[in-house]
Amino acid sequence: MKDRQLELNSNSRMEAVQSPLIPIVGEWISQNPGTISLGQGVVSYPPPPEAIAAVTEFLADPANHIYQEVEGIPALRKAIATKLKVENNIEIDRDNCVVVTAGSNMAFMNAILAITSAGDEIILNTPYYFNHEMAITMANCQPILVPTDENYQLQPEAIAKAITSKTRAVVTISPNNPTGVVYPSSALAQVNQICEERGIYHISDEAYEYFTYEGVEHFSPASLPKSENHTISLFSLSKAYGFASWRIGYMVIPKNLLMPVKKVQDTNLICPPVISQYAALGALKAGVSYCQKYLPAISLVREDFLQKLSAIREICTVADTAGAFYFFLKINTAISDLELAKKLIENYKVATIPGSTFGIKDGCYLRVAYGALDPETARDGMQRLVEGLMEL
Repeated sequence: MKDRQLELNSNSRMEAVQSPLIPIVGEWISQNPGTISLGQGVVSYPPPPEAIAAVTEFLADPANHIYQEVEGIPALRKAIATKLKVENNIEIDRDNCVVVTAGSNMAFMNAILAITSAGDEIILNTPYYFNHEMAITMANCQPILVPTDENYQLQPEAIAKAITSKTRAVVTISPNNPTGVVYPSSALAQVNQICEERGIYHISDEAYEYFTYEGVEHFSPASLPKSENHTISLFSLSKAYGFASWRIGYMVIPKNLLMPVKKVQDTNLICPPVISQYAALGALKAGVSYCQKYLPAISLVREDFLQKLSAIREICTVADTAGAFYFFLKINTAISDLELAKKLIENYKVATIPGSTFGIKDGCYLRVAYGALDPETARDGMQRLVEGLMEL
């Protein structure tokens, strides 16, 4: 009976899901006090005062302590619709709708469960965001990996060739995690058209929409004409407004997916945390200008990183990037990315994320994040990283 119980406990779909390396890296950091982490994808600044003030407003009304609408409180959905129209050129009308979620990770899982059956395929462009791959696998679906080019840009022709009768969606992330590249509107429009022609969905992850540099502009595929019925857009307030732990994001979906998404969300969450929805209302009241006032400092750190990395081109290479707050470094070494990441923590007290967790198995890659630290600490971390790589 005991052996049978062990067998039952181990026979789970979760066996096929990769174990994320971030907790492993976190354990190495805890074992090496004083380590500067260039791993976590968050910002260093706090939420806007308007978000904090909105929490007080939430507490003042006893009715807020009961369940609210599955898809989010009406006031927040209305504020989001206004934001989408002004900033993304996305019109919310009878063909689409907004659903508030507990972060854009939940939005992605909502979408996958709503549009797939077991055995279906979802196309990911590599390197991918690891939580996307994990969610697809958890849903008993198959991630189909399509490589980007040498500059981590989309290859629409390769995407089209990868589509089969089992394909349900193509996922794009722009600005990109983990590479930091921004996809041009022409490439995103081409992918969106392919999806329309093939009768599949285009899932567009836009969590880093405000983080672009050098005059590069973000583009939302759902702003394209006639895209409402096949485009799913994912957004997050975690990055721009400095409250990752509040877990608030939202999705724009075709109207016919509303009931399937509500079924998923009601089962997993019932409703997004209402206190966080009030904070989101306050954040949207502060608006994009709140994030924009911090971008110059992040941009300066980015430029400093690029300058330091240019001095060791023979050791590592980095593609041109114009978004998010990541670099995806290709390291010219025979050792594995996991071994290198561990050595950098133990010997130089600087943490990065191994590239293999993003689906890159051939060669040694590291993701470096530069948005989570104050400029001085970030530069110190980069100096440690450069020194570590130079002494490989």
